[in-house]
Amino acid sequence: MNHRPHFPLPRTPFASAVRLPRLPRLLGLAALWLATRALMLWLLTHNNERLLGHGAVAREVWRLYFRWYGVLSHGAFPAHDTLWQYPPGAGAVLLTPGLVPGLSYFQAFVALTLTTDALVTAALARAGTRSGRTLLGAVLWTGGLPLLLHLPLARYDVEVTAFAVLSLLALSRSTRACGTLAALGALVKVWPALVLLGVPRGRPTRSAWLSAALAGSVALAVLVVSFRNPLAFLRQQGGRGVQIESLGGTALSLARHAGWRGTVRYRYGAMELVGPHVQAVATASLALTAAAFALLLLWRVRARHWTQATPFDAALSAVLLFTVTSRVISPQYMIWLLGLAAVCLTSRHTTQRPVAALVVAATAVSSVAYPAFYSEVIGCTWTGCLLMIVRNGLLVTAAVLSLTRLWRATRRPERAAHSVSVTGSHLSRPRLSAAPASLKGD
Repeated sequence: MNHRPHFPLPRTPFASAVRLPRLPRLLGLAALWLATRALMLWLLTHNNERLLGHGAVAREVWRLYFRWYGVLSHGAFPAHDTLWQYPPGAGAVLLTPGLVPGLSYFQAFVALTLTTDALVTAALARAGTRSGRTLLGAVLWTGGLPLLLHLPLARYDVEVTAFAVLSLLALSRSTRACGTLAALGALVKVWPALVLLGVPRGRPTRSAWLSAALAGSVALAVLVVSFRNPLAFLRQQGGRGVQIESLGGTALSLARHAGWRGTVRYRYGAMELVGPHVQAVATASLALTAAAFALLLLWRVRARHWTQATPFDAALSAVLLFTVTSRVISPQYMIWLLGLAAVCLTSRHTTQRPVAALVVAATAVSSVAYPAFYSEVIGCTWTGCLLMIVRNGLLVTAAVLSLTRLWRATRRPERAAHSVSVTGSHLSRPRLSAAPASLKGD
């Protein structure tokens, strides 16, 4: 017998009132999606550097991805390419456009990305129409993604984010599906595994994590058998330095104005800083990542009160912390954060609304920095430094606020926890140390 996670919500007059204008809202959302995606497509096909600044965004697909596709189609990963830094699941994603008949690789890649984007929007909209939910998540994703201009259409991060979004949205129905989707996403770009951090303790965690382990092992085994050099990405990933858009890169860029004798160089597919003390900054970034992971584990051990939004909030908090401590904060990372923030906003009980606003603001600044003023960022000018200070400052603020609000919400005192009824009688008793009785996995 299957046991599905269940978060019953009381029926209220307000909820009934919200359901009445559902169709007009969905039609408006669809119109917004069509209009914004048409604009993104126009920008992609009119990739004018005079208009958009430095950086040929579309070139990533028709030059780099297509080159990798040629290697992958012959049964091997690009082992000797320093730009190949992705887990083996990425190979499956990059091979898919070649299966679409009648289109060039570039056209098929963009078409599949738009299809995935539409799937994510539909999933968020469907989740937002349920009792106790809201369409704000679908609106944030639909309106937030175009802030990155045409970049999302020329990277495969929309597909990666889809795994994480669908994994979280599946949790209320099937912990096995949640774990499976998270594992498949992790094989493509690692970070989707973090969405499992907030699964309630007990049987839901065992079910989701066991499913993730099984699905990940099977998929990895298939890739290892089907392709040569499946783990070649580890060598390239380990050699990466400090990218100019990371927190450490911002500090070093400012140091250049104080006399630091470093330079910017194209390495491992990104503009990195090279010079004295760069290795120390890279080591510090790794140490901060380890500290963030320890802090998240401590939160999980000490958390006592779960709501339907807690897994969503924990996922956003975890990915934010790993993003700000990374040696690389590329603009496409904002796609991940927009997707997770959108999932949080599907629930009326999320603690992350102010965090989502900060993520949207950071996304807007990211598109100014790249591609519009990327030459200023590369040159470490005061304008470039200021853009990175603002963008990274917003991300750091969002990460700290996210974890703080998550921590406080899950460590409520007994009286407060007893008074919260957002998840029905299963979660109304004080000091809930495990999942509700109805959240047993499947």
